[in-house]
Amino acid sequence: MPKLPSRAARSTAPRSRERSAGGATASHRPQDFHVVGVGASAGGLDACKRLLSALPGGHGMAFILVLHLDPTHESLMADLLAPHTSMVVQQAADGMPVEADHLYVIPPAFYLSVEAGHLRLSTPEAPHGARLPFDFLLKSLAGEYGAAAMGVVLSGTGTDGTIGLEAVRVKGGFTVAQDPKEADYDGMPRSAIGAGAVDLVAPVTEIPEALLARARQPADAPAPSALARIVALLRASTAFDFTLYKPGTLQRRTERRMALAAMGTGEMDRYLEVLRKDPVELDLLAKDLLINVTGFFRDPEVFTALEEKIIPDLVRDHPPGRPLRVWVPACSTGEEAYSLAMLFFEVIAALKRSVHVQVFASDVDPDAVAKAREGFYPDAVTESVSPGRLERFFVKDSGGFRVSADLRAAVVFTVQNVLADPPFSRLDMISCRNLLIYLTPEAQAKAISLFHFALLDNGLLLLGTSEEVNGADLRFALLSKPLRLYRRVGQRRPGALPFPIGTKDGVYLPARPAKVATPSRQAAFAELCRQVVLDSYAPAAVLINRACECLYYLGSTDPYLRLVPGHPT
Repeated sequence: MPKLPSRAARSTAPRSRERSAGGATASHRPQDFHVVGVGASAGGLDACKRLLSALPGGHGMAFILVLHLDPTHESLMADLLAPHTSMVVQQAADGMPVEADHLYVIPPAFYLSVEAGHLRLSTPEAPHGARLPFDFLLKSLAGEYGAAAMGVVLSGTGTDGTIGLEAVRVKGGFTVAQDPKEADYDGMPRSAIGAGAVDLVAPVTEIPEALLARARQPADAPAPSALARIVALLRASTAFDFTLYKPGTLQRRTERRMALAAMGTGEMDRYLEVLRKDPVELDLLAKDLLINVTGFFRDPEVFTALEEKIIPDLVRDHPPGRPLRVWVPACSTGEEAYSLAMLFFEVIAALKRSVHVQVFASDVDPDAVAKAREGFYPDAVTESVSPGRLERFFVKDSGGFRVSADLRAAVVFTVQNVLADPPFSRLDMISCRNLLIYLTPEAQAKAISLFHFALLDNGLLLLGTSEEVNGADLRFALLSKPLRLYRRVGQRRPGALPFPIGTKDGVYLPARPAKVATPSRQAAFAELCRQVVLDSYAPAAVLINRACECLYYLGSTDPYLRLVPGHPT
């Protein structure tokens, strides 16, 4: 049995409060400040460092960290974490008062809890493999601090923290899980998310701001709604993140699925439990929220104006020798992208210009993109596509029509999250109709900034009839209010790119250099020969990884890339 650290030997903090007869400090009230329990195991040290580095000083919260440590060795965890925070960092000792702007780290071989505002160490009764020290801490925080308790689960294996986070949430506290997609080990966060025990799923560097925002809320602020927990579950368990969708849109579409499941609008908590247990229903809800609504030549008056004035001007003024590039974000099943390609083909033929058109179409839904790539549409296409266009651009097939080979070759479809993934660039036109209306104002502004980055000078931006660019935004000039057509006029600002060059969740991960063995003499000659040929005849190239990080430059990239001084980003 491990020996309990003595209070005198382990507690170095001055006792600024005196105990009352009941054992609690005379001035201590649990609601004075928020107490955050943080739990992790494998991969947790790095996650903790990043969390603390992102946390501003003077936040007024107390942090208690539970890591799964080797019970037979002394821990250096407090010393390792201290350089990453302005808080006072201490290894927890029995009887220490819990104070704001302090970080307490669990010692090896003990359970840690809070009682009457003080830390309590106890000896685990369960064998080492069955211990759940983070659950033990969180349950005590829930009982001691109620709505002022918070729980954060980071990288780790197993399920420790799932039960404790639920206890915190039941008491009105706030619970967060590191996004499993970025965690080194996703067992602990994924377990908590799957059980519906977290209010928020976020990259570790965004967790401090969420904690601060919660700490600033009034004590009687409501706990996150069932709808917010549904969105968190979707983010953790599917490929889709709906956190930037308008709440009203989410509410209506979710209630539609609930009605199909014979549930009333007041039974969202019950529907949440269904989603946790039924992955099929969870996937169906995600599909409903994607709102794949489109059609050929949708809003005919818009396409008539494009055909008669906008596209002819684009084609007539386009410089020779460069493809005319068009992007259709949120393309759904492809009808709008094909409609635009048809108009460009017709105008180019009418003006007798030799212009090559490239239409890029993207959507976050891989199933919709697959249908778009197939290019097959039912017989109902005859209601929106004229007989002449059907004859020229389609081939009759069993049960419907298939786009012609020429039309299909003009459109490149790809799966892409317009708010998270790098955009296409050097574009002459973007047609993004009826996406912004579903997004929050913050997400709309981000999309507009992205479109400005992607367009060439004087490039065109076409929005939906219920969407617009803010009149105070000087980066776009309004060409036609009825069409919601804009021209790019503002200069690109350094650093204005609205997504990080890094992972999709915004965490920059430096490339790890590979270990290269010393080459033999023959291998060295071969490499020299290859290098001479490449330097003399090969085009310039840059090797990047999936995180869009530059790993290697081949040849002179100066004509294409201008690198700024300092560390690469």
